[in-house]
Amino acid sequence: MDFAGRKLVVAGAGIGGLAAALALRQRGAEVVVFEQADAIREVGAGLQISPNGVAVLRALGLERALFSASMPSHAVVLRDYRKPGEVLRLDLDAHATGQSYRLVHRADLIELLADAVRRAGVQVRLLQRIDRVEDGPRAHLHMANGADVQADLVIGADGLHSRARVALNGTDAPFFTGQVAWRAVVPNLLDLPSESQIFMGPGRHLVCYPLRDGQLVNIVAVQERRDWAAEGWDHADDPDNLRAAFAGFERTPRALLDLVEEVRLWGLFRHPVARRWHGQSVAILGDAAHPTLPFMAQGANLALEDAWVLADSLAGASTMREGLRRYQARRRDRAERVIAAANGNAWKFHMRPAPVRKAGHIALRLAGALAPERMVRRFDWIYGHDVTAG
Repeated sequence: MDFAGRKLVVAGAGIGGLAAALALRQRGAEVVVFEQADAIREVGAGLQISPNGVAVLRALGLERALFSASMPSHAVVLRDYRKPGEVLRLDLDAHATGQSYRLVHRADLIELLADAVRRAGVQVRLLQRIDRVEDGPRAHLHMANGADVQADLVIGADGLHSRARVALNGTDAPFFTGQVAWRAVVPNLLDLPSESQIFMGPGRHLVCYPLRDGQLVNIVAVQERRDWAAEGWDHADDPDNLRAAFAGFERTPRALLDLVEEVRLWGLFRHPVARRWHGQSVAILGDAAHPTLPFMAQGANLALEDAWVLADSLAGASTMREGLRRYQARRRDRAERVIAAANGNAWKFHMRPAPVRKAGHIALRLAGALAPERMVRRFDWIYGHDVTAG
């Protein structure tokens, strides 16, 4: 597709939106990014960038920047919430050779993408709040300030409450999963190693891993409960609520939770994968197309994959319509499969009653002892997937 003379607008300066703008710019497109905030920033917390996400950043020329801003993840370790020792160690160095797993603060990833976008000559316009997106031969962005912006293609990277998704699919009704999650970042006073640890308890689990050269620890704590929190991650909560919910967790979790001074809470909701990922002049990616639960750590990685494939599909097609059709065909089935895996993963960390949990942990220990490489590589179809390889 010839990008000459075409106006492309990316709605949203998050990970997927910035990656899409950069990938398109590198193929010769003139791109403008609209961001509703007054600055490109992401307070967020930690992210796990698996090899499929690293592959996209490598293809964008950002692998060195990623490695400078992140830490390697040497292993994933499953532990009981009260008993000492390991239930299962997935040694990524030994059994995922040639693949890079990175631990990065979300703000640092946003910053390196934003710097790359600016260097590439992409215009980023702040304080651009979109009220409504209208698909057609040319897209119309109806802005909160009353302006009507037209574009040859609008790419909705505008998250869970995407205006672009509504333009293509109408509204949907997400449902509460019966789970809430807290996020917090604390100093690494315990000198935790560069690996992801998961502490499994009845109806809840806690994940922790270091960030920023081991100076910080990222905490994600998930609890099953009937009452729900408003959707979205950015809701302040009292740290004592988090500590009360995980009062039975001992050793490392207890020491980490004692350090929490600020915490964000969000309810985990299930959204359907969008039926339509594109129209005539509107396309969606990332959470706008396929919100996912955090249990495979794939939200950011899928957004990076989407960004690359969208740019690649458009550049390799003779028309925009053909390119958009290729994009959805290449992405939708994979997104559905990854999300299904994430949906089914939480129960493994929340087993109860105690005899069931004990039996499950024995089975995990046995599998890790008898087939350690197989246990590491059973999700190679997710982590080893490289959308940049063609």
